[in-house]
Amino acid sequence: MKVDGTLGKWGATEVIAEARRHEGAGYDGLWASEAAHDPFLPLLLAAEHTSRLEVGTAIAVAFARSPMQLAYTAHDLQTYSGGRFTLGLGSQVKPHVERRFSMPWSRPAARMREYVAALRAIWAAWNDGTRLDFRGDFYSHTLMTPFFSPPPVPSGPPRVLVAAVGEAMTAVAGEVADGMLPHAFTTEQYLRKVTLPAVERGLAKHGRSRADFSVSLLLLTATGRTEEEMAHAVQRTRRQIAFYGSTPAYRSVLELHGWGELGDELNALSKSSREDRWQAMGALVDDDVLNAFAVVAEPDRLAGEIRRRYGDLVDRVSFYAAYDIDGEVWEPAVQELRKDL
Repeated sequence: MKVDGTLGKWGATEVIAEARRHEGAGYDGLWASEAAHDPFLPLLLAAEHTSRLEVGTAIAVAFARSPMQLAYTAHDLQTYSGGRFTLGLGSQVKPHVERRFSMPWSRPAARMREYVAALRAIWAAWNDGTRLDFRGDFYSHTLMTPFFSPPPVPSGPPRVLVAAVGEAMTAVAGEVADGMLPHAFTTEQYLRKVTLPAVERGLAKHGRSRADFSVSLLLLTATGRTEEEMAHAVQRTRRQIAFYGSTPAYRSVLELHGWGELGDELNALSKSSREDRWQAMGALVDDDVLNAFAVVAEPDRLAGEIRRRYGDLVDRVSFYAAYDIDGEVWEPAVQELRKDL
């Protein structure tokens, strides 16, 4: 199992130090997410100051940009990194796309399928000299002249991963992407019963196999070296699970476990005027829910627990900590999980 890190620092010197530390510790890749910062700019620094480490977005919001705009950014990062860039895309949710990014929203699964196809058509024009003539229901790209065509990337276009929770978007990932990024709000049972069967349906639609596809899991993990660190990690992880569980778009994961009513309670609390609503929401996440969504283990037990639960399900894993902790705490697990590579 490959292991990736997640970028938690955004200052230039901090990004460089984080990238070097991850490469030195044996990580395979480093992901940057789109939240309060642009996800692409720090990856340029990370690639420049490492030689082996893969870099990627987990995720960049696809629908906040046109396919052409994103094609240029990804093409250049693939060039600058020497072929080490992976483009992880997500749809976000309707309020953010419409009200934060002021971009159109409709039929997200169908739009994502077309978005990835548009990217591949644009890259084919640049890398292979194919005439650009992409015409879809959401996007149209029919003009590309030599002046606006960047040189081909020697290593070829970047890999594209699609983030998904529901079955429709998961199937799209299987159809058009090189892999998928399951949302962190998932469980072993949901991956087995919903996610991977949907992936297989998408793959079969285009005559592809699971060997052509990778699953990269951002895994909620609660760990610590002391009882105090463990208690803090568990408390913050409960709150993170509660935050995700309050989102109606993720209700299907709860419903699979028979926890639909919990989602209703969390959603109602999130909209309440209670000053302590986030703490109260976390208190609703009992041990069964906590352990379904997160791996809770001391550092020396982490790798074994991850391999036991997810070893036959995912190809790559990265640790999602909803709390501050010394990055060195993960390194024994990194070495153990990568042992058979």
